[in-house]
Amino acid sequence: MNKSILFVFLFIQTMMTAQLTERILSSEKWQFKNTKEQDWLSAKIPGTVHLDLMENKVIPDPFKDENEKKVQWIENEDWEYKTTFKVSAKELKHNHIDLIFNGLDTFSEIYLNGKLLKKTDNMFRKWNVPVKEFLKEGDNELKITFKSAVNEGKELAKKVPFTMPESPRSFVRKAQYQFGWDWGPRLVTAGIWKDIQLESWNFAKIETVKYHQNFSNEVLDFNFEIEINAQEAGDYRLNINQLNKTVSLKKGMNTIRVPYDMSGFKLWQPNGWGEANLHDFKIKLLKNKTALDQKNIKVGFRTVELVQEKDTAGKSFYFKVNGKPLYAKGTNWIPADSFSPRITKEKYRKLIKDMKEANMNMVRVWGGGIYEDDEFYKACDENGILVWQDFMFAGSFYPADEAFLNNVKEEVKDQVNRLQNHPSIALWCGNNEVDEAIVNWGYQKQFKYSKNDSLQVWKDYKKLFHDVIPNALQQNLTPEKNIYWPSSPSIGWGHKESLTEGDSHYWGVWWGEQPFEIYNEKVGRFMSEYGFQGMPSLEATKSMFSGAPDLNLQNPTVKAHEKHGRGWEIINEYIKRDYQLPTDFVQYNYISQLLQASGMRIAVEAHRRAKPYNMGTLYWQLNDCWPVVSWSSIDYLGNWKALQYQMKRSFEQQVILTDENDGNLNFYAINDGIKNFADANLEIKAVNFDGKVLKEVKAYSKEKSLESILKFDPIEIKNVITESEKNRTFLQLTLKDKEGKIIVINTHFFVKPKDLQLTKPNIKIKRISQDEIEISTDVLAKDVYLIGDIHFSDNFFDLLPHTSKKIKLSKPLKNIEVMSLWDTLQK
Repeated sequence: MNKSILFVFLFIQTMMTAQLTERILSSEKWQFKNTKEQDWLSAKIPGTVHLDLMENKVIPDPFKDENEKKVQWIENEDWEYKTTFKVSAKELKHNHIDLIFNGLDTFSEIYLNGKLLKKTDNMFRKWNVPVKEFLKEGDNELKITFKSAVNEGKELAKKVPFTMPESPRSFVRKAQYQFGWDWGPRLVTAGIWKDIQLESWNFAKIETVKYHQNFSNEVLDFNFEIEINAQEAGDYRLNINQLNKTVSLKKGMNTIRVPYDMSGFKLWQPNGWGEANLHDFKIKLLKNKTALDQKNIKVGFRTVELVQEKDTAGKSFYFKVNGKPLYAKGTNWIPADSFSPRITKEKYRKLIKDMKEANMNMVRVWGGGIYEDDEFYKACDENGILVWQDFMFAGSFYPADEAFLNNVKEEVKDQVNRLQNHPSIALWCGNNEVDEAIVNWGYQKQFKYSKNDSLQVWKDYKKLFHDVIPNALQQNLTPEKNIYWPSSPSIGWGHKESLTEGDSHYWGVWWGEQPFEIYNEKVGRFMSEYGFQGMPSLEATKSMFSGAPDLNLQNPTVKAHEKHGRGWEIINEYIKRDYQLPTDFVQYNYISQLLQASGMRIAVEAHRRAKPYNMGTLYWQLNDCWPVVSWSSIDYLGNWKALQYQMKRSFEQQVILTDENDGNLNFYAINDGIKNFADANLEIKAVNFDGKVLKEVKAYSKEKSLESILKFDPIEIKNVITESEKNRTFLQLTLKDKEGKIIVINTHFFVKPKDLQLTKPNIKIKRISQDEIEISTDVLAKDVYLIGDIHFSDNFFDLLPHTSKKIKLSKPLKNIEVMSLWDTLQK
């Protein structure tokens, strides 16, 4: 590098450093202890007390064996963290020095050099504390004590004159799932769960950057809204990429609007519609020629509307993106670990890439977890995954005293300011199932509420979710990003209206133990929750054990990793309806996954056939927070279960679907893409399991273009196959365009899996390369299961007679075991 250029570069960097510096104190040497103890132990920040206790070998890993029971004492203790950090004379010359706590869990007291600076009571808030007057040159001691959230919550609960359900969790602003769920352990954490920064600055700094985007006739009116904290009034300069603008600031907070020419911009598109285009901006604040502060953001230009219009059936509920109705396909997200500080950037990115690969375009961040790390939203931005963002309230009643409401107001402000620039965020939702809990779950009767108690609960609910949160959104969001929905679902699944308006959580399957076929009848306008459990992969099951795994359904460890009280009983009952109940563990694991996948396939197909009445389907749930039997499609280790592979197929942009009704077969071609198909036609072959074509017919439609959904004239089943052929014949459906090019292929079976008359397939595996195989069969190989500790590009698939399929491997694997449904039907 030229010496003069190097000098200028170093000078600019030095001046920048002189005006605003940030030090991450998380990397200092930290210690922690139980406040009842004397000895300090080493700690890692960000972290939790559980992780630190594990690292110091004080407790066993709660994810292993039945160890969860052994660590419950932790939630009742108080904990203390401390570190010493040096401050130079040069740093002390700054006009302002702040300590910024991005996440303290939850009830803490912050001491600097023995001085109490702040008390905190919210895991989700950012705490900014001016500390210049309390710092000294040389060593400074920072100490943070954490009181038991359980004990603090119990004290808060005493102030309410009636018993609140889920007490004490509903009184504390921390991740609700930590108190235990029907898929997660009870691990109530404490500690410094996000980074701590020491920030020094002079003159002025950028507090927030927002942007406004308004589209009119494909012309974009765009401007930035920048909030600047100036401690000296005067003229400053803003640089936004190539734009330079002089601004006059008064002392204190200033809000500056800066128009920006976005000629030639590219739209951000959801997955399946095009590229998720992002535009980079650098916003610099300068005084004379001295750089004071800089913020970097990525902007995605798009429009999102939530459309609710009355119709003959009720009221629509769908998202219009960039002016076009979007059929939402996706899932629900829970925290990817019970100890969220150890969720890596790589894990976030893999899970969201898995969503994209499975043809999803929306994810709902469930209200019992956390507002996820920036990496989660960045990955959604980059992969075209829209985010339905719940606020962190779930399945309980919540107080509405002044202190609680003010706390929530600041929480909303912090999180909205952090997240609102992400183009992926489509909707802000007040809570998960709080409205339903009040109306449907019978808590008032259980806890013997008076009429006034019940009225107070509803009054508190309205104040929090219909007043405080929407008002906080209005104050902090730019108008085009302010789409708010008070509660998910809007109406409980036992009520008729839950299927005619709003969003629906349908739990008649699983909780109601209704057959999967009920999904064909219970179709709402937007299905935001429904699901069924299945076992995790064999690898994830083995990870439940600290020693040699005992893969046995009666093993206490396996039983302990099913958190639903009747989980095993319900799974077994559903297996017996559709399959044969295996006694072999590997086969049971396999069948439970197939059961889960086939049930969700019925649901998704029913939803998609109902388009445009139904315009969204988000199954419960994508991921796990520990190794567990659950509703997830991807287990804790990141392995795809049969459900994830099935969702990839069921969420294809173009599908051909069937349903049987009164002896007729009905056919539906569905297109969620932006390309239309003219003169789409359907060819149907009845094929026996040996591969012999028994009959060929065509289905016709009065409509010509496959723009959204195309319904074909029904065909009588008896005209295709006889009754005796149903258990050994399938239909191969081929949808073609007007040039005869195949759009999509699907199959239809007439009987339940346990009634299929399968013959033993001769499955052969041929190695093409280290990372690719070809698998073939002579007869129908139903639900082929490739077993190995790697990711297969496809799995749990049907291999049709006399066909082969190429499969990519995530890494070389010497031995690949294979299983099919035939293996489980042998008695």
